[in-house]
Amino acid sequence: MIKLLKRMRKREALMALLCAVLVVAQVYFDLKLPDYMTRLTTLIKTPGSVTADILSVGGQMLLCTLASAVLAVGCGYLAAKTASGFSFSVRADLFHHVMDAGSEEMQSFSVPSLITRTTNDITQIQMIVAMGLQMLMKTPIMAVWAIIKILGKSWTLSAVTGGFVVAIVVMVLLIMSSCLPRFRQVQKKTDQINRVARENLTGINVVHAFGSEDYQNRKFDAPSRDMMNLQLKNQRLFALLQPMLGFSMNGLALAVYWVGAALVESIALTDPAARLTMFTNVLVFSTYATYVVMSFMMLVMIFMLVPQAQVSAERINEVLDTKPHVVPGTKTEGSESGTVEFRDVSFRYPGAAADELEHISFKVDKGQTLAIIGATGSGKTTLASLIPRFYDATQGAVLVDGQDVREYTFDALYNKLGYVTQKAVLFSGTVADNIFFGQSAAEKTDTALQDALSLSQAAEFVDKYPEKAAHPIAQLGRNVSGGQKQRLSIARALARKPEILIFDDSFSALDYKTDAALREGLAKELPGTTKIIVAQRISTIRNADQILVLDRGEIAGLGTHDALMASCPVYREIAMSQLSEEELKKGGVSK
Repeated sequence: MIKLLKRMRKREALMALLCAVLVVAQVYFDLKLPDYMTRLTTLIKTPGSVTADILSVGGQMLLCTLASAVLAVGCGYLAAKTASGFSFSVRADLFHHVMDAGSEEMQSFSVPSLITRTTNDITQIQMIVAMGLQMLMKTPIMAVWAIIKILGKSWTLSAVTGGFVVAIVVMVLLIMSSCLPRFRQVQKKTDQINRVARENLTGINVVHAFGSEDYQNRKFDAPSRDMMNLQLKNQRLFALLQPMLGFSMNGLALAVYWVGAALVESIALTDPAARLTMFTNVLVFSTYATYVVMSFMMLVMIFMLVPQAQVSAERINEVLDTKPHVVPGTKTEGSESGTVEFRDVSFRYPGAAADELEHISFKVDKGQTLAIIGATGSGKTTLASLIPRFYDATQGAVLVDGQDVREYTFDALYNKLGYVTQKAVLFSGTVADNIFFGQSAAEKTDTALQDALSLSQAAEFVDKYPEKAAHPIAQLGRNVSGGQKQRLSIARALARKPEILIFDDSFSALDYKTDAALREGLAKELPGTTKIIVAQRISTIRNADQILVLDRGEIAGLGTHDALMASCPVYREIAMSQLSEEELKKGGVSK
């Protein structure tokens, strides 16, 4: 928790400091009241006291009360501002850190867990900061200050108070030590509930289509019930605290009055001044003792939140302390233009037992088209992901424009690339927002927009919208079809006007006609752009300058279609499974 608080900005730190000053002043005025009570009791019990003096003391008590109230309001305002500002900065740091993390780090934390940490965990931190600045600072100051004030008045009464305080502390520690481990489990159950709910909401159509509502309900109820049981165990223990503390406070008051009465009775009647002094001391002592117990009661309320906040802080720090394995270099330019080269590249996923790719070597020159094909799980997507540095090669080097990709700054590398993912992802906004998504060296003009839509074959449906490119896109592109979503993703890559285009199985959602028109447009309109196409269709890649055949992470063949048909059994098997003998003789599906 302390480690996380070090991230507090200077503005919030100054407000927290001012809040602490107000708390000290508030405690001062609160603890002045018993002193005035002593004077007031003495005046009332002393014969011949003037009414004006009594009213004067009463007025001073009223002013102290008003001053304490004003300071409490100011402290509450500053505490709320500090807590909200601190949670904002932590949430921003956490989100920005996740945005900077690579694929390897994202695998360490599930998406539901990251969502929980960004929302629920930070809310816990905000609550403890807001309450801590008021109660957590106020209660120890008040308890210690009150104890100091009563120590010199009566050692007998001080011993009684000390015994009750020790009993309260032991009771609180026993309960908190039992609850803390379960708070960690509660946060993990929250992650599970988030994950199950997210899966159900994302795949609701599949759930309905397969009639799995009851199964999914039971799947959701399991972690929810576990979390309920954990919370019940904690709350049952906490339910004991309040009545036990109330009993302690009333018992302490009774003990103070009982012992105090005995002390007053032990003073001779011939010494009325001493009896009056002891009587007033007992009244003041009981007030201060009540302050001490009330301080512990407020501390208990804080302690109910502290363990949860501590667990939340650890979960947030766990993400913030994770260092990205993929770090930027310093180079902005290479020695060549539009080239991609793999030099004896091997790659193994973190924690995997074997390499996903082994000894991959090839080079694609400017303007050439490299096609990558292979069975499912052969490593096609993994190979393509090494170029934009979603991962770094375990062995060997990946070069873009003759420069190792690890030596480029991220902006310089990404400005050279246009990447279309295997699964098309769109964001809420308009068509134009999605086409010009992110930072790019290319200009964001209407001409560039229309060229990208036309070349990607997306203009066919975008022009039919009344708003044209201003047509709204729902979250994750739910209001467009799979093929339309894929074409918009391709248009997004084309709008960057990159040196190198990478299509990771991006044509699979397109019909054959659109596929052929798109490939023809790419060859005609972008002859100087290097293209790397991961595909499953022979018709999509047949005319590529080079075709790389992967088999279980190794190169099974590299060459043109005709050369591979003659020399590569793996490629020939794929081709013959898709095309008839007549289509193979005629040159496959025409463009």
